Amino acid sequence: MAHFAQIDENNKVIQVVVTDNNHPDGDEGHQWLVDNLGGTWIKTSYNGNIRGRFAGVGMTYDAVKDKFIPAKPFPSWIWSDEEDSWTPPITRPQEIEDTTIFWNEELQSWQRINRITRTLVE
Repeated sequence: MAHFAQIDENNKVIQVVVTDNNHPDGDEGHQWLVDNLGGTWIKTSYNGNIRGRFAGVGMTYDAVKDKFIPAKPFPSWIWSDEEDSWTPPITRPQEIEDTTIFWNEELQSWQRINRITRTLVE
């Protein structure tokens, strides 16, 4: 079995499919996709051993890095090649017992909610 992601003209993943891949000459599944469905197909790996991670709908394929990049979670976050992920403009604070931390894009800050009372923690 082999997995392939179809990307649109903006390199956005629009679908991911599984194909047969038993042919000794290579990716017969890839050729079948191109011949029968058209479009651009990029091989992806379920265990993430090629192209950084398993492709998913909404991700972007970066041909220069040869990686699938997850969708940007917030406008203010920037891509970090070092961490291979989107990073916030402010470092996430340490966890505190019984609280959940979330990013507030409007305030450009991390906030905490008490998991028991479900109220903001100052």
